[in-house]
This record gives sequence, structure tokens and C-alpha cells, in this order.
Amino acid sequence: MAKLTGKVALVSGSGRGIGRAIAVKLAAEGARVVVNDLDAEPAKDTVGAIESAGGQAVACVGSVTGPGFGDRFVATAVERFGTVDVIVNNAGYTWDSVIQKMTDEQWQEILDVHLKAPFQILRAAQPVISAAVKADRAAGRPVPCRKVVNISSIAGLGGNAGQSNYAAAKAGVTGLSKTLAKEWGRYNVTVNTVAFGLIRTRLTETPAGGGGTIDVQGREIKVGVNPDLLATLESGIPLGRSGTAEEAAGAVYLLCTPESDYISGQTLVCGGGFSS
Repeated sequence: MAKLTGKVALVSGSGRGIGRAIAVKLAAEGARVVVNDLDAEPAKDTVGAIESAGGQAVACVGSVTGPGFGDRFVATAVERFGTVDVIVNNAGYTWDSVIQKMTDEQWQEILDVHLKAPFQILRAAQPVISAAVKADRAAGRPVPCRKVVNISSIAGLGGNAGQSNYAAAKAGVTGLSKTLAKEWGRYNVTVNTVAFGLIRTRLTETPAGGGGTIDVQGREIKVGVNPDLLATLESGIPLGRSGTAEEAAGAVYLLCTPESDYISGQTLVCGGGFSS
């Protein structure tokens, strides 16, 4: 039997890149997945990929920073699959500038997507988890170990030039995770953080000719790393290369398995040997 059979997982930002790889991995191990993306088509594509492989998934489209999103995300899981067992707060992007050029909007948007949104999703999940635990205890059933994995970055551990907003948000994710590990231990919930190093996604890849951007709710955000700089960064990684989305998903999966049932409040660095 797959290790996550019967579990229900929410994965934010799972229409593309690392989030998609996480959703597909969890589904391949038996989880029923609530897929989220800002845009409908990527979310539907991920749902389709999971269903084509014999899994179960449903899309919850929209921005994680939108009003009431956390409640809607959790409600989708409960209405479709009956409960919540795994939460992966993955959605996010970068909007970089040195501090003297960073606007208040840049600062706040990145804190909202990387820190406020996970807080709101987890707050929305608490009543569902608490009620399920009380029901199990009242019926004399064992309380299953539920999992929260919040996605951070080595920028949140050691800082990164041009990313004061992103580094601050990701450092906050660590504080949020450690606090909830203490608050939710009584529910038999483990809360951990995965801090990614250099992972190849659309946010790090520069298209041929340069000038890559992504559209985030009408904003054109520059993405991509100069190929020469990317090669330099990779040379400083002990494994000598950047990671893949599937490898990043593997790190998250480790903290969702029964083997991690006594690991909580920790940060796992997925960086090929490079930490900060």
C-alpha cells in the first residue's frame, strides 16, 4: 500500500514547477490532493495529470492572498474529500530589489504571499483538525499523525542580496512553523519547514534572449538568473548542480511520510549540500 493512502493533502501553488511536482508525488503515494494555482489552466493540468495516473484531485483556483482564500481552500478539501491530513504551503514568487529601491508594495506583496497566506490557511484548518481529533478521541480511535510542511528558502536562513522582502518572509515562515509545532503537538500534528536552495524552475530559468517575466495579477515580474551567474552559483553547491522540481518534491514528501511522525519543529535544507 502507498504510504499516503487515505490522506487528503492541500498543496498551494501546485499548478506549476515545484508545487506541481509535490502534488503529483503525494498523489502517486495515495493522497487525494487539492490543487491550487493563481490561474485555472495550470491547476486543471495538474489535476488531469493526477487523475490520468489513477489518483484523485480537485482544483481550487485563485490567489492565496485573496480575501477568504484560506477558508475556501480548506472547505474544498472537506467538501470533496471529508477531511484535511496534509498541508503544504508552497505558493510564492520573488520580486527583487535592493532595499533603497524596494517599494512598500513590493515589500508587502511578498510578505503577504509567503507568510500571511500560510498563516491564514493554517488558521482556517485548525477547527477542522481539532474537530477530527476530538471525534477520534471520543470514539476511542487512534489519532492519526497529520502533517504541515511550510516551504522556506536558504534566503530565509542566511539572507540574499536584493531579497530583503523574500528573506524576511521566509525567515518568518520558520518562526510560524516552530510556533505551530508547539501549539499543534496536542493534535498529533507535525509542523516542519523545507528550505530550498537553488532549484531550476521558471523563476530561475532565463529564456533564450533573456528578459523573462511572469504575470502575477497584472504585474509583470522579472524572473530568471543570468546563465553565467547561474553557473557560478552551481559551482558553489557541493553536488555541483541545481536541483530539480522532483528532487524538491522528494524533500517535502519525506516530511509527509509515517517515518517522520516524531519529527516536528525542524527545518530541512534541500540544497545539494549548500545551506546559506
